[in-house]
Amino acid sequence: MGIDDMKDKASDALGGEKGEQASDTALDKGADAASSATGGSHDEQITKAQSAADERVGDG
Repeated sequence: MGIDDMKDKASDALGGEKGEQASDTALDKGADAASSATGGSHDEQITKAQSAADERVGDG
């Protein structure tokens, strides 16, 4: 298995349903941590940032 094969395999994994679920879970945990750290006072901005990140990383 060459580097191109490994790259393709990783790309397929991240682009699939499991990759989408993993990115959603990570973004949810990050948003929850940010909300807790700010006492909920910046939840609107956190939600916007989470949505923007999800569009770039996941399927949206």
